[in-house]
Amino acid sequence: MRPIAPLALSMGDPAGIGPEIIAKAWARRDSDSLPCFFAVGDVRAVSAVWNGPVERIDDPRDAMRVFGRALPVVAVVDGDPIVPGRPDIGGARCALQSLELAAGLARSDAASGLVTAPVSKAELYRIGFDYPGQTEFVAERCGVARENAVMMLAGPTLRVVPITIHEPLARVPMALTTDLIVSRGRATARGLTRDFGIDAPRLALAGINPHAGEGGAIGREEIEVMLPAVELLRAEGIDIVGPLAADTMFHPRARARYDAALCAYHDQALIPIKTLHFDDGVNITLGLPIVRTSPDHGTAFDIAGQDSAEPGAMIAAIRMAGAAAARRAAA
Repeated sequence: MRPIAPLALSMGDPAGIGPEIIAKAWARRDSDSLPCFFAVGDVRAVSAVWNGPVERIDDPRDAMRVFGRALPVVAVVDGDPIVPGRPDIGGARCALQSLELAAGLARSDAASGLVTAPVSKAELYRIGFDYPGQTEFVAERCGVARENAVMMLAGPTLRVVPITIHEPLARVPMALTTDLIVSRGRATARGLTRDFGIDAPRLALAGINPHAGEGGAIGREEIEVMLPAVELLRAEGIDIVGPLAADTMFHPRARARYDAALCAYHDQALIPIKTLHFDDGVNITLGLPIVRTSPDHGTAFDIAGQDSAEPGAMIAAIRMAGAAAARRAAA
């Protein structure tokens, strides 16, 4: 396998735990066999929460040379001093600059993939950020329509894709369409092959109603919306079962029968993944020309600067991004 470029890690909100978990991931680079990476953000945000070695670099290619002795950081323009646990507009600007630069480096192949630390959308909205989240921002920068960028949450024993994401529960039945399910199913099958190396991926579709509607007795979405999508995907050669009763889809024997679960709405997907993999769950975006992952947790401003942030999910995100980048390079 040919050598690939290092990964770019955007620091997220500098007042959150992003700088700390990136630094702790670097400290465990050998014990956890992590690929080479560099951070993008404010160097002071790392120094404020960590006493380890940090080295500013101007060229991502220098990360390989520096990585063994210090955390390499491509710095964005310094603003006001960073205070851990105290988000502000300056930190939001820093987070957005970090994301923009890191995504650009991945898009130009100066980095083999992008790992994004958590941001505060509330703070970003104060500076005019007009996206539901980082996923949609990165998709646009990659020239991909928002609806074609698919969020998968992945852990060691479960992968889930929410078909609808940030929709009020009352609006989910209207938002859930046959075309949307088919689009998510296609992207999931392709992503499992491209980024996870699964040649013949198996999908399972969760019903939206209790007991998957019980043949129409508790709702007809399974019959009128979901089953037609399953039939279309099967006609394309995709191995998919369902719609299934969601309450029996996530025990160990059930999980062994599929590679990813397509879930009708946000909590149907996120409750099982966070129950099973709260500390090592990874958000990976399918459908992009670049590899993009993120730890599946927030900024945790309440513990920022206390040296208590657990880096497990960041380490998992780095490892998953590195593996996906290597598979793409080999292909």
